[in-house]
Amino acid sequence: MDETSLDMMDEIDKQYIDTPFYGRPKMTEHLRRLGYWVNPKRVGRLMRLMGLKAIMAKLNTRKPNPKHKVYPYLLRGLEITKINQVWAADITYIRMKKGFMYLVAVIDLFSRRVLSWKLSNTLDSVFCVEAVQEALLEATPEIFNTDQGSQFTCYGFTEVLQSHSIQISMDGKGRALDNVFIERVWRSVKYECTYLRQFETVSELRQTLKKYFVFYNTERYHQNLDYKTPEEVYFGLSVTKSVTKMSDLISCGNVENLSGLHTVPQLLRR
Repeated sequence: MDETSLDMMDEIDKQYIDTPFYGRPKMTEHLRRLGYWVNPKRVGRLMRLMGLKAIMAKLNTRKPNPKHKVYPYLLRGLEITKINQVWAADITYIRMKKGFMYLVAVIDLFSRRVLSWKLSNTLDSVFCVEAVQEALLEATPEIFNTDQGSQFTCYGFTEVLQSHSIQISMDGKGRALDNVFIERVWRSVKYECTYLRQFETVSELRQTLKKYFVFYNTERYHQNLDYKTPEEVYFGLSVTKSVTKMSDLISCGNVENLSGLHTVPQLLRR
C-alpha cells in the first residue's frame, strides 16, 4: 500500500474519533480540505479496509454475519452498580508506520478497568476469543455486551461466554451510545498514546500499549470515577494506597511469533 493511502487512513481514523457520524461523502470533503486529491470511491475503499462505517453516531469496525445468532440487548434501563456486573468488548484500528493493526479490548463498565487486550493483523474472531478467555481467568461478569459484529456473534466467541453462564447482550442497530464507555477508552488510547508516535514494528506497538494500559488502569485519574483510577475502583482501594506495584495485575495483550507477524498492507501485496 502506498504512503499516501496510509496517511489518508490515519486522517480518517483521527476524524472518526471526533466525528464518527461522518460517512464517505463528508470524509471525502474533509480529506480534500486537508489537501488530498481523492474521490469518494477511494475513500470508501479505505474505510472498508479499516472496518469503518458511519452508523448514526457510532463507529462500526465490523460487519454482521446473517448466519450468526444475534442476542437481545440487555442494558436498556439497567443501572450498573458494581464491578463484574457488565463487561464490554470492542475493536479499533491502530496505524503503524507501514501498515496497521487491529486492537480489541475487554473492559469492566463500572470501574472502566481494561481487563485484557489483543492485537491482530486481520479482522477475524480469533484474537477476540483469546481476549475474552484471558479476562475470564481473573473474574466472571454477569453480562457481556458487544455490538453485532461477526467477530462477536460467531459460535467460538459466544460459546466461551455460555460455558461460563454469562448473559450475552448485543447492541441494537442505531444505538449510538451503547458502547460509549469503551469508545472513550479508544479516544484516550489514541490521543494519549498511538497518535503521538509512529510504530516501526508490532513488537514496539505492543510494548507501548502494554505500558499505556498499565498507566490507564493504575495512574490515570477519571473524572467520572471521582478522580480515582480504574484499579482503585475495581479492587476497592483507598486513594491513599499506592498502586505503583500493581502493574502485574493488569492483563497484558499478547501477539505470538511477533517476528513473523506482518501488518495488513504487507499481506495484501502477497
